[in-house]
Amino acid sequence: MMLFPIFADLAQRDVLVVGGGEVATRKAQALLEASARVTVGAPVLSPELQHLRDTGRISCIEGTFSPEWVIDKWLVIAATDDREVNRAAADAASARHILSNVVDDPALSSFQVPSIVDRSPLIVAISSSGVAPVLARRMRERIESLFDHTLGPLARLAAQYRPQIRARRPDLGARRAFYDWLLDGPVAALLRQARPDEAAAALDAELDRPQPARVGSVVLVGAGPGDPGLLTLKALRALNEADVILYDRLVSAEIMSLARRDADRIDVGKQPGENHHATQARIHALLVEHASAGKRVVRLKGGDAFVFGRGGEELEYLQAHGIRFEVVPGITAALACGAYAGIPLTHREHAQSLSLITAHCRDDSDSIDWPALARANQTLTFYMGVGQLDNLTAKMLAHGKSADTPFALVENGSRPEQRVLRGRLADLPERARAHAIKSPALLIVGEVAALADTLHWFGERVGLEAAAATVAP
Repeated sequence: MMLFPIFADLAQRDVLVVGGGEVATRKAQALLEASARVTVGAPVLSPELQHLRDTGRISCIEGTFSPEWVIDKWLVIAATDDREVNRAAADAASARHILSNVVDDPALSSFQVPSIVDRSPLIVAISSSGVAPVLARRMRERIESLFDHTLGPLARLAAQYRPQIRARRPDLGARRAFYDWLLDGPVAALLRQARPDEAAAALDAELDRPQPARVGSVVLVGAGPGDPGLLTLKALRALNEADVILYDRLVSAEIMSLARRDADRIDVGKQPGENHHATQARIHALLVEHASAGKRVVRLKGGDAFVFGRGGEELEYLQAHGIRFEVVPGITAALACGAYAGIPLTHREHAQSLSLITAHCRDDSDSIDWPALARANQTLTFYMGVGQLDNLTAKMLAHGKSADTPFALVENGSRPEQRVLRGRLADLPERARAHAIKSPALLIVGEVAALADTLHWFGERVGLEAAAATVAP
């Protein structure tokens, strides 16, 4: 984050606005709405500021700025059309460790004033860190259309009943479930119908209702390949309802940032060289432990949990221990890497079948049907194969795959650091080493891989000269 977001309580605290024009007027009025004690300093005041002064709502200092104006102030806002005056105000504030904002000048500011969506006491603030105010305003307009105006009364009702809710729902999970009901159920509907007394009665009735014992559960969630935009709506909902999240190594930080802030997060990612069977046993035990304690557990896996993700093994273990579960599919790496590299995995002219293959089998046994994979007119996608490229290439060539078969290695598919390496199968291991391709990377083998040369649209392409040499004239 470029800025740390805070909401400041300025009620009955002294703030200074430097400037007397239209912009200063808007800032002063906004500060008054927050119940601040506002002082405006300027040689000349707008008619609106004069009226606020004459009615006793603000104090005024007439004249040019002096550093003494900032003494004993909590915040300073400089809103003149003279950058040197604004700079002097910001410097004076900084010298006294007072936060200051220079309107439309982030370089001089120590805090930014966000665009506001006001459903008091619910307030949504949007900031572009001062670099794109128009973008912040556009986001505010969109959010305004999403938030019903009855959210304010609903928030005030929740605040009024907060002590009773805490007393009658002492368990955090039960209390969270009650607030979900409050936001989504009949109380909100009654407020939208302007029936506040009935809304309060419905809330009272729900609080008095006996609560059943909480039953834990597990949601097996596919997080996709890394781009948070590919996360499904159901996956996002599960992340925001989770009490505990067990996540894998390849789940991106951007996706984890979308999860509920107060959920317990447990890194259960398997590292190279570890005993993966022991790690998986620990994952099984943690799932049962937390679900048995009545928690809502999300098992978060990169890609899709049912495509080389051991999701089936985990569900079998949960079923054997009587734990409720559900599954939220994710976009598997083959689909995402192909799409983000411009490679259609099937094509009427080049590939009538698709194989998803793992380079790591249980107990390292090789049960792959290599002769079948050597046939033409198909696409092969190899997961977890970066460390096996020499072996994979040798096996395919030995069973009749043409040395000129196009390949594409997609590293960090769908992420900003994505790289795509293209070439011919015979050169695969050497070219991967030359370009230092690292996991996570997906290998695509087949005629469709060559389409990345013309359909590539996302991320970096490497080794372009050698790739071009593999394209038939």
